[in-house]
Amino acid sequence: MSSGDNKQLQTLTKPALHEKEAIELTERVFGLKVSEIRALPSYDDQNFHVRVTRKEGTADCADDYVLKIINSEDSQNPELIEVQTRIMMFLNAEGFPSAVPHLTKDGNIMSLESIGTGSLTKKYMVRLLTYLPGTPLAKCPTNPQILYEIGKLAARLDRVLSEKFHHPSVKSLHRGKFIWNLANVPLLDEYIHALGQSGYREVVSQVIQQFKEKILPNLSNFRACINHGDINDHNILVDSNPASSPEAAQYRVSGILDFSDMSYGYYVFEVAIAIMYMMIESKDPLSVGGHVLAGFESIVPLTPEERGALFLLVSGRFSQSLVVAAHTLQLYPENQEYLMITAGVGWKHLVQLFEVGQEAVEKIWFETADAYANAARA
Repeated sequence: MSSGDNKQLQTLTKPALHEKEAIELTERVFGLKVSEIRALPSYDDQNFHVRVTRKEGTADCADDYVLKIINSEDSQNPELIEVQTRIMMFLNAEGFPSAVPHLTKDGNIMSLESIGTGSLTKKYMVRLLTYLPGTPLAKCPTNPQILYEIGKLAARLDRVLSEKFHHPSVKSLHRGKFIWNLANVPLLDEYIHALGQSGYREVVSQVIQQFKEKILPNLSNFRACINHGDINDHNILVDSNPASSPEAAQYRVSGILDFSDMSYGYYVFEVAIAIMYMMIESKDPLSVGGHVLAGFESIVPLTPEERGALFLLVSGRFSQSLVVAAHTLQLYPENQEYLMITAGVGWKHLVQLFEVGQEAVEKIWFETADAYANAARA
């Protein structure tokens, strides 16, 4: 859900290629013959599922790719896009199910292309990534097993990046006022007007104020790392073993998508983001956090200070998602269905968190997570 590294969300220019233009772009830049193409949903970039005709005698066995055309503002930061792509390649080599780029005809991992005519011409960074099979988690009934696995995956990903990833451009992940970094919840003050005068606005105002008072002064107490920043139920692909019922299915993560929100943050940010998004589709949202936290803490146990911040961090991510979606909807009303994916139940969950209260919610989460830890020690 990248929206640039500053607060100026309103300046975003989303690509708007037709399928014919996307086919021509793929064939010209990557030298592949396209046999099928279809548009994929996206937040502020443009994505196409591309099927290519396989060349005989080549070792490349992948027929399917995702053509990613990055919005013109983010395309002005090639260093950031390169390090995000290098991270995907690194994680793939480390055994994570992440996509890797198909090189351009010139042997590069991406290409800056001028698209449009006359005064409407803009430059967009273009990549062609391997297509990952699987079903978005949003389309599957979740259960404790997959929630635990998501938490574990988030911790493994952050830890391996912090311990083993090195690249000259990694400094570009210090993204300042990037609206999706969880430390930047207070920036929502500039966009809260998009909520009108509804009761939801009052809830978000409370979150922002408490965030300023209780989170910002304590950031130095959290352990820093590189965050994926968007582990949500649409960015995780799964497959499952046959089971007697969907609720009993044993899921395996088959794909991790969308690294555009990566930035330097903290371990506790990643687990808070994962908890928030896993709550969205759950029939029992308050119970979700304990299972995700248990998986995360099986790899990276949180400190007492980090645990104490979790409730407000989850609430902060709900607020970010809901406010930015409302603001972006005013700019791009044609994208209502995609932009409001979270909003459908997100407001209900955020209000419920505050109605139940931090102490009661933490009791549910921590008792569940501690039960996993005790069982592992037994």
